[in-house]
Amino acid sequence: MVNEAGKTSNIVGWKPYDLDYYAQELVLEFRNTEDVLNESHKMRMTIAYGLERFWGEQLRLERENQTKAQYWSKVWAKLQEILINAGMQDFPNDNVKSNNPDDKVKKEEEITKIKEMAKKIWSMTLDDQRVALMVLTQFCDSLVWWTQRYKIKKEK
Repeated sequence: MVNEAGKTSNIVGWKPYDLDYYAQELVLEFRNTEDVLNESHKMRMTIAYGLERFWGEQLRLERENQTKAQYWSKVWAKLQEILINAGMQDFPNDNVKSNNPDDKVKKEEEITKIKEMAKKIWSMTLDDQRVALMVLTQFCDSLVWWTQRYKIKKEK
């Protein structure tokens, strides 16, 4: 696909209607888990802060709520899958966990991996960052839409 500037886009294979399908899958997967679907709205708001902060939110949530962290992580992984299928082969999603039994070394290794992951996000071309943010925005809009349809209301 060639844009007005005569440059070839590297996301020729992207199909926007798949976003709804993937969003519905994720919302249904987490539908019966208390308070997790509220994260869909938070995700949509977090996009304004950029890709690195969106990705990093799962790390913060790991200290508070593993299921919410898992939801954020799965959304990022699905975004990666969508973008790779569209031609953005180097969209990062590194595992930043360490299996080192020494707690001090484990923490140091994880800090190093987190820094490396953030650097990969910040090193993306401006065009790829913009495309990823646009796709993430639409994906989160779909998550919010499905959340509003499928969320189970708490009984009083």
